Amino acid sequence: MDRVIVVGGGLAGVRAVEALRSKGYEGALTLVSAERHRPYDRPPLSKAVLAGESDDTTVDADWDALRCELLLGERATGLRLDEPGRGGTVESTAGDLPFDGLVIATGAAPVTLPGEGRQHVLRTIDEARDLRARLTAGARVVIVGAGWIGAEVATAAARRGCAVTVVEAADTPLAGAIGPEVGALTAPWYAEAGVELRTGVKVAEVRDGGLVLAGGGHVDADEVVVGVGVRPVLSWLEGSGLLLERGVVTDGSFRTYMGEEAPAALRPDVVAVGDCAAWWSHRYGRRLLVEHWDTALNAPEVAAAALLGRDAVYDAAPYFWSEQFGRMVQYAGDHSASERLVRRGDPSDPRWAVVWLTGDRLDAILTVGRPRDLVQARRVIAAGTSVDPEAIADPDVPVRQAVRAERSERT
Repeated sequence: MDRVIVVGGGLAGVRAVEALRSKGYEGALTLVSAERHRPYDRPPLSKAVLAGESDDTTVDADWDALRCELLLGERATGLRLDEPGRGGTVESTAGDLPFDGLVIATGAAPVTLPGEGRQHVLRTIDEARDLRARLTAGARVVIVGAGWIGAEVATAAARRGCAVTVVEAADTPLAGAIGPEVGALTAPWYAEAGVELRTGVKVAEVRDGGLVLAGGGHVDADEVVVGVGVRPVLSWLEGSGLLLERGVVTDGSFRTYMGEEAPAALRPDVVAVGDCAAWWSHRYGRRLLVEHWDTALNAPEVAAAALLGRDAVYDAAPYFWSEQFGRMVQYAGDHSASERLVRRGDPSDPRWAVVWLTGDRLDAILTVGRPRDLVQARRVIAAGTSVDPEAIADPDVPVRQAVRAERSERT
């Protein structure tokens, strides 16, 4: 392999470049990024950048030492593939870029709402800086979506003295991410922060001056922020022959497939990683599309190894965190198929957690101000050891001590 192209200048793209070099790849290496900035971290955009605590989140990478050509402000527009194993060409605004190895790391783009009114999304450093300048004392800020981003933007806006309203289509915050029962436990945080939360409200369109609601009604606003999710950036791959389904379909090593439907032919010279990759999880027996920093940080090691023809499989349990309304909220695992929810502490207290179980298996945990629980639970989830449901429901029992002794000894 003599020439590798990495398309995407987010964290996953940077880590792919670093992983390729660390694993001994010596050929030509080019990173194509639609943004004019050098690659930077995105999680601080809705936290430190909006709060005015930071203005630069550039990833600390030595591009000279990495011997990587940076094509900043250039966008991939198409992909032509040769026979499997023989590379192809990335079509871009910088011209045709031939390769014999390709890393797709184009990430995801925010969903926007209908209407001609100005609406802010929060995906780039420029968007974060622009929004921050508008979060002035007394400004009427309406946020559509009470998910992770919506809550973080509401936190920053309230702290800057804005009059903040959050509009959510579901009946509780975070209903899609952690379920309505747990999401409801976070609803009181909004009122405590002086934020008006309106649930069960759907938006028809954004107009100058605010929102038009479905079924009638209007919400006045000086600024509208939309945080209703993202979609993988895939349009440039249409017609390439790669298998696309919600994201770029890959195996557990992030190798892509050719064909319109599974089963399809494996494409080992093209890998996809980060927010745009729908990768096969042996742990959960299905494909996962994980749009969080931890996966973008760690998965490229496996993708780079696979591209270089080495055996490697990624099967980590998802993990993410959020800082909202003065609380650190962390989640690990996958509760989508869990049998029951168990509270670990009183949600009216500053520090509590919930766990999801299937039988005596710990599937997932969400913690509020309990980082030790999170660290120990991640280890239990990774090991697959069983737990005592009664013990894990007791917040005074460390998670590691809730592991059943007989299983712990066998493993």
